[in-house]
Amino acid sequence: MKKYMQPLALLIGVLAVALFSFNAYCVKESRAQAASAASVPNEQQATFAGGCFWCMEPPFEKLPGVRQVISGYTGGHKKNPTYGEVSYGSTGHVEAVQVTFDPAVISYNDLLEVFWRNIDPTDAGGQFVDRGDQYATGIFYHDKMQKQLALASKERLAKSGRFDRDIVTPILPAQVFYRAEEYHQDFYKKDPKHYHRYRSGSGRDQFIEKHWGEERIYKIRKVSNMSQPYSKPSESELKSRLTPLQFKVTQHEGTEPPFDNAFWDNKKPGIYVDIVSGEPLFSSTDKFDSGTGWPSFTRPIDPENIVEKKDSSFFMVRTEVRSRHGDSHLGHVFNDGPKPTGLRYCINSASLRFIPVDQMEAEGYGEYLGLFKGAGKSS
Repeated sequence: MKKYMQPLALLIGVLAVALFSFNAYCVKESRAQAASAASVPNEQQATFAGGCFWCMEPPFEKLPGVRQVISGYTGGHKKNPTYGEVSYGSTGHVEAVQVTFDPAVISYNDLLEVFWRNIDPTDAGGQFVDRGDQYATGIFYHDKMQKQLALASKERLAKSGRFDRDIVTPILPAQVFYRAEEYHQDFYKKDPKHYHRYRSGSGRDQFIEKHWGEERIYKIRKVSNMSQPYSKPSESELKSRLTPLQFKVTQHEGTEPPFDNAFWDNKKPGIYVDIVSGEPLFSSTDKFDSGTGWPSFTRPIDPENIVEKKDSSFFMVRTEVRSRHGDSHLGHVFNDGPKPTGLRYCINSASLRFIPVDQMEAEGYGEYLGLFKGAGKSS
């Protein structure tokens, strides 16, 4: 029996060391994941297919606010496909890139503009020298807003007259995205000679130059809230800029008369921004006639721009709504609105500035154009 004790003790010791090492590894990985998550608290993803993914990485990686661009496969039925399987055309997948970006630095609308400038949106059979469905273009949206913005962007491009043929790039819901083999990631950096040789011979650059010319390099017009911060001006500036009624309503919680204000019956399509800070608040697509004589909305454009506070004035309890950055008094929100929200944001016209659809792009609110369909019609 004694002769077995020493090997057994040795085995137990080895197992103990292995278990300790495994636990330490788990703790280390858990901490690394937590640190990684903490370092990127605000990010979104966008997925685009534009033919060979080697050529679709560089345009996005060079943009401010883009944190990562991964080459991969999506849209098909084969789980964990290989490059060989996808290129053969039997998986239903397309070559694509997944862009991780900070919406506080660059907007999804900006990414769409860059995407269009790097593909042939009129070709349904592939892209340039690469033929087959696996090289087809596509926009894969991750939420309703991305879908609306993509549809609006595609419609603008179609109406621009830039191309003689129809825009055929489909707009589809995002599916599982499979990361491509490591040698494909940042291929233009790993093998620049091969990449440039392929790209120059593919016909992509010649096509882009012909149709876009000097507009080939997209200039970001609005780097979201970072380049156009929404803030409250000084009191003296507000007094010189606002009418007495606007100042009273926004700065001293005043109320304008019903049925005798600028926007209670406004039916034009557009958005309403804070008269003080310019931050976007409400859309005509969510506006309805509440019969109260004040502009009423079922929801804000971005809930982050709205602050709710308890209001106990006039011997009743209500919920006041204010703008986050301008700290303007806007009005109140009630629970007697129509579907789908059941809410009624009852807002003073004096707190708002209306921007019609056809002026939104010029004033830096182009990313919200996707909220509208048929911009010339009343909301």
